[in-house]
Amino acid sequence: MTKSVKSVTSPKKFIIGHDLLETIYDYMKHFGDSAYVICDEFILERASKEAGKSITAGGGKAVFEKFNYECTKEEIQRHRGLLHKAGAHIVVGIGGGKTLDTAKATAYYEKLPVVIFPTIASTDAPCTALAVIYKPDGSFDEYLFLPSNPDVVLADTGILAAAPARFFAAGIGDALATYFEARACYRSVGDNLVLMKPSLTGLGIAKLCYDTLLENAVQAKIAVDNRVVTKAVENTIEATIYLSGVGAESGGLAAAHAIHNGMTAVKSLHHAQHGEKVTFGLLAQLVLENAPHEEIEMVISLVKQVGLPLTLQDLGVKKFVEEEWRQVAANACAEGDTMGNMPFPVTPDDVYNAIVAANAIAEAYRDEEEL
Repeated sequence: MTKSVKSVTSPKKFIIGHDLLETIYDYMKHFGDSAYVICDEFILERASKEAGKSITAGGGKAVFEKFNYECTKEEIQRHRGLLHKAGAHIVVGIGGGKTLDTAKATAYYEKLPVVIFPTIASTDAPCTALAVIYKPDGSFDEYLFLPSNPDVVLADTGILAAAPARFFAAGIGDALATYFEARACYRSVGDNLVLMKPSLTGLGIAKLCYDTLLENAVQAKIAVDNRVVTKAVENTIEATIYLSGVGAESGGLAAAHAIHNGMTAVKSLHHAQHGEKVTFGLLAQLVLENAPHEEIEMVISLVKQVGLPLTLQDLGVKKFVEEEWRQVAANACAEGDTMGNMPFPVTPDDVYNAIVAANAIAEAYRDEEEL
């Protein structure tokens, strides 16, 4: 790809509001009337009832299938086979990030439109033309770059706010890294998520994401803790799902997500959320960049106020084993990963040192009441 080719990519439609599950057919009917719906287990019964009623009332039909927990090549192949049996001509994903990535990948291989309905605001996965593929053991396998973004993304604020608050906070953590990674990628003229160059628009959307979080995230987390939807919640969901997704895709990723990918091989972190690990990756990226003290403090303050894990111990690491974390650092610098978008050369030793330093900084701030 030539250096002059930049991009801005996004879903064809992003809809945010209340009661979208029970009106889902209004947003998918233009793409077909026979749907194959991949659902997280916890919402399968509700989706079958509410979305199923909407689809059949509109004259369509749907087959609902449970997602089996991990977005692997085997799981994608399983859904392709079931889709063929159903004779569907539109794929709908209802659930968390891995469910949605499975739906996107299934639709891609079958050359079908896809409607995405996140049930947790824990990542910016819904809007991207990307699926993250994992191995059956839960470790990172590869990125599947898709030729187009989802046709429709539906963000039901009632459902998203009712999910466990930990997921909402994780989404804030994932989105918090968007601007800093896009900034690094823009400075290095690296590759964004569609393998073109980061655009000024992408960087601007990423900055708007960060500014929106600074203004709204703390109030939004308090509201979600109390299971209510406020304007701050709506603004934060728009930031964590849309602004972060488009900002990351058009602006590019860098060290924070590369370090996250390295951390997926640490067994004690398998229960940590994507956004929680990205948050720590961001702290390590800021150390790598020797970011201004005030910038690091601003990030740490927001992390603490929304209740995100700050240190490796908070994430679930009971014992720091140097050999294990040097492997994390080596994996983060793997050829083709996004560490190459940093605006200076980064070695595994650099990453290891940044991880250790970031954790020490985080520990110093963890127990402070005020920064």
